[in-house]
Amino acid sequence: MKIEVLFPEFCNLYGDTQNMRYLKQCMPEAEFIETSLAEEPVFAKEKVDLIYLGPMKERTQEKVIKKLLPYKERIQELIENNTIFLFTGNALEVLGEYIENEDGSKIEAVGIFDVHAKRDMLNRYNGMVLGEVENIEIVGFKATFSFLYGNNEDKYFFETQKGIGLNKESKLEGIRKNNFIGTYIIGPILIINPLFTKYLMKLMGVENPELKFEKIAMEAYEARLAEFKSSKVQ
Repeated sequence: MKIEVLFPEFCNLYGDTQNMRYLKQCMPEAEFIETSLAEEPVFAKEKVDLIYLGPMKERTQEKVIKKLLPYKERIQELIENNTIFLFTGNALEVLGEYIENEDGSKIEAVGIFDVHAKRDMLNRYNGMVLGEVENIEIVGFKATFSFLYGNNEDKYFFETQKGIGLNKESKLEGIRKNNFIGTYIIGPILIINPLFTKYLMKLMGVENPELKFEKIAMEAYEARLAEFKSSKVQ
């Protein structure tokens, strides 16, 4: 089992590096490779079971786009062949068509998905999210200066029961194509959603996934789930 963590020295906001640290504790037999921005991604030439990219500062997005652009066809190939991806926070934006600044200028992105991002650096959105994936209830948080726009009706991650989707006018959160999962949820998503973590491990071929600190993780998850359900946030 080989898991590649892309550019952790830069893509590490909101504590989301804990996603892979937790997964490593749950899968001690797996090989975790941390690829720096200066290195060639392992997925370019080798089979990788999971590719992870976390949230980053806005100025880092341009560097990541420049790094990933030469591998556009390879990324598309991997998605079509059901390689598992997990992109969290604003990482998904680098695979859209472009990122638009407040002044209307555009940063061309990798162009995997037909969505685009718009920034509003004077107004950060903070909110909670509640939804369901494969009969698994998902809870999480969003903290972002940007939103995605475009039609994801045929490839959304989940429909929100509370909170927003790609943007304030949408209830369809993230992008899901085959085993590619891109979501604005931070938290970190794997720690606060133990059942989803098990689901992801099953996708990677783990028949009977066991979580580290599972009892504590489940207790915290159930308490947060009850809190989110009782919230007046829509």
